[in-house]
Amino acid sequence: MISNPLALIAEITHRCPLHCVYCSNPLELASIESELSTAEWLDTFRQAGQLGMLHAHFTGGEPLARNDLTDLIAGARAAGLYTNLITSGIGLSEIRLKVLVDAGLDHIQLSFQDSREAEANWIAGAKAHAHKIELSKQIRRHKIAFTVNLVVHRQNIDHLAEMIAFIEQLAPERMEIAHTQYYGWALKNRSALLPTQAQLDKAVEAVSVAEKRLSGYMRIDFVVPDYYARFPKACMGGWGRRSMLINPSGKVLPCHAAEVIPGMTFENVRQRGLEAIWQQSSSFQRFRGEEWMPEPCRSCEQRTIDFGGCRCQALLLAGDAAATDPACSLAPSHHIVESAVADANAEAKIPNPVAASSFVQLQQLAQGLWSYRTNPE
Repeated sequence: MISNPLALIAEITHRCPLHCVYCSNPLELASIESELSTAEWLDTFRQAGQLGMLHAHFTGGEPLARNDLTDLIAGARAAGLYTNLITSGIGLSEIRLKVLVDAGLDHIQLSFQDSREAEANWIAGAKAHAHKIELSKQIRRHKIAFTVNLVVHRQNIDHLAEMIAFIEQLAPERMEIAHTQYYGWALKNRSALLPTQAQLDKAVEAVSVAEKRLSGYMRIDFVVPDYYARFPKACMGGWGRRSMLINPSGKVLPCHAAEVIPGMTFENVRQRGLEAIWQQSSSFQRFRGEEWMPEPCRSCEQRTIDFGGCRCQALLLAGDAAATDPACSLAPSHHIVESAVADANAEAKIPNPVAASSFVQLQQLAQGLWSYRTNPE
């Protein structure tokens, strides 16, 4: 019997006020009518606590779009879970922040798109940058952990040192510099987002310098994008090994993109308990362990470290979720990633990314999801 999961990733809504060009959420979003109710989420958190989970990560979409977020955080805390809010900050006032902290919020992760206001608002598709800066000051007035998330890509990586200095002024305990993950809308925009080798080398040096300067004061998490790495990332710490994700409509998934894999059925918390899903469901067992692995994964010493890489990326790039992740230098289909990298490093003009709003906003409007008024640049 596999050990119980450590973390619950609670995608409580797909509603979002931003239209980030690097959005990796599924292109088919859950409608507001299908979202789990307050009571259903509270029961889910209770089950998670009984399973011995340690963390509840509130994400979306934008979790602040849920009017019952205070109740949900209080319920997760009552279940013994460490509560972490991953947010754009849109919809979070000083008063609401205090209410959430009083309810039991332990940690907040605030996303920034850039250090420069015009560029940040353009990438996000909304005028949000100034609000995030002010919100950072308010967060520091509370005794909660504070992380700043920064997504880097071809359009902003050239001034990473400037962005690090900007984040330093916000005084978080932790800075997460995350390269774009090429799923959903980000995959469609890959040619405009994948950095060059020269850009990446410069970025690695900028992070190294910052780590030395900020040692003992601020932690920096930075991972080289797997398109440039020798081996792929251990996606989610391995399929169905450490965490479970519940999407807004209650489907229980090994990761946020798993529904792109055809022929798989994902169970719902409305019909079955978390423990039974974790231990017995075919979806969580599908890529656990090593039995499913093809060569060269099956005989590779890396198999207990990267677990064959990302199943969703294997499907999206190689057309087979059971294939070795093409990001791996040993993969038979590695030429797909090599071709993308070669294109990124070519002299040809790189197109500008298309804002996710051009697809996602129309879809959300059609579903009756849109609940914010935004001002795209």
